[in-house]
Amino acid sequence: MSLRSVLFHGLALAAVTGVLFGGAVPAGAADGPAGGAPAAQQEGGPDGHAGGRGDRDPRRYEGVVTAKGGIWLHDRPDRGTRRVRFAEQGEHVSIYCKVNGDRVGTNPLWYLLTDGTWAWASARYIGNVGPAPRWC
Repeated sequence: MSLRSVLFHGLALAAVTGVLFGGAVPAGAADGPAGGAPAAQQEGGPDGHAGGRGDRDPRRYEGVVTAKGGIWLHDRPDRGTRRVRFAEQGEHVSIYCKVNGDRVGTNPLWYLLTDGTWAWASARYIGNVGPAPRWC
């Protein structure tokens, strides 16, 4: 990976997590379509998630909670951080991107979920529905 790519990914991760630590939503997340928020964050299928009809925002990915009994979502990609909310087993979640974080079992990946909370979940307990999420 080139130095430029490493720096870009580091800055992107710092921007996303810096906004999350401050308690605000990422730029544009609360804005309407005129504010530049992705259309899939404003609209979706009948269940509120982006559908498979071609209206899916390519910057968002879908997953399903696979943990028996559900999982806690955190404010950072680390099990020791503040719990934001609980996701039930079988719940469909919207994934924005992935990062390396606190290892859960053998899996170091964490997903940034965009279901209104902007919380982190260990990828060990989120099954991808479609393509794997991009890196933050």
